[in-house]
Amino acid sequence: MATGGSGNTSTVTSSAGPVTVTAGPVAATATATVTVTSGEFGGGTGRHRMALALDIGGTKLAAGVVDATGAVLGRARSPMPKTQDPEVTFAAAVACLHSALSDAGLGGRYDYAGLAGLGVGCGGPMIWPAGEVSPLNIPSWRGFPLRARLRDEFGDLAVLLHNDAVALAAGEHWMGTGRGTRDLLAVTVSTGVGGGLVLDGRLYHGRSGNAGHVGHIVVDPGGPDCACGGAGCLEAIASGPRTVGWALDEGWQPTAAAANGQPDGPDEPVADGRALAAAATAGDDIARAALARSGGAVGIALASCAATFDLDLITVAGGFSQSGPAFWDALRAAYDLHTGMAFARAVPVEPSSAPDDVALRGAAAFILIPDCYAWVG
Repeated sequence: MATGGSGNTSTVTSSAGPVTVTAGPVAATATATVTVTSGEFGGGTGRHRMALALDIGGTKLAAGVVDATGAVLGRARSPMPKTQDPEVTFAAAVACLHSALSDAGLGGRYDYAGLAGLGVGCGGPMIWPAGEVSPLNIPSWRGFPLRARLRDEFGDLAVLLHNDAVALAAGEHWMGTGRGTRDLLAVTVSTGVGGGLVLDGRLYHGRSGNAGHVGHIVVDPGGPDCACGGAGCLEAIASGPRTVGWALDEGWQPTAAAANGQPDGPDEPVADGRALAAAATAGDDIARAALARSGGAVGIALASCAATFDLDLITVAGGFSQSGPAFWDALRAAYDLHTGMAFARAVPVEPSSAPDDVALRGAAAFILIPDCYAWVG
């Protein structure tokens, strides 16, 4: 992030050009200068001591109302619609936000007076800070003007939108495992693989707002093609769908969800990350090998990050971060093997302390903690 200025105002150079998502690479062009004025946000003071937060992932939507202490006062969660219609996806996101408002007891549909703003974490890539999103794992949105649409929907409520893994980093740094650190990488391993950086105590955006895309570090030059247009990326190997797909190709046969400790699950076999983790815990050799392959790839990527950024801490969240020893043992072994220099080897890698809430807190922190995490564009 290129910055300048003084006081509460700085300038940021960021991408403002079109994003093209095809079978090839994602392209972002052109630059713009925006002014950051932290005074435009409530910053958790006065009557604006709450923010609405939205976490948009490839398989789920989560929303919450978060106060200046990091407490989640109301929450909602719903599955991501399987659709090619961008309006159906947007309507689901709006409905999830209203459910969170209702759960917090904030009153009528248009009662937003007590909110400092709406912070959003969404899968990328995106044009930042304009908030036009083209998530690789949400095919219904290509160049979708999410930030503008949410601002219209919520009566010109201030809206700040960033990558979902950047929200994760903000949440970990503000109220999570990384509290008190200055240099932090937060990584999520789920439907996709992403990351966000806090450097010298401030959220680091990069030139285009896409800093921290660790999912597209190449960990195997001869590896599988990735949705980004590259090959051998961490996400192409370690994401949930790719890990499950590898296990199925190797002959893994999932059992019914109820048999995997999900009493309310269907009686039909389910091939997903939860079932794979359960199978690994039960001793299935292919499932264990699949999670070890994923964890090993993550460990390789994190070793490169530790050497590049000279960090205090790396945290890992997402569904696979909770998948047990098969994943974590392989991650730590690969990390130890590939961190040769003492300063890199000294960087701890830890699971997220609050995986269900940390990204929501981070999205709220965009609004509530402007000195560290906010911008205006």
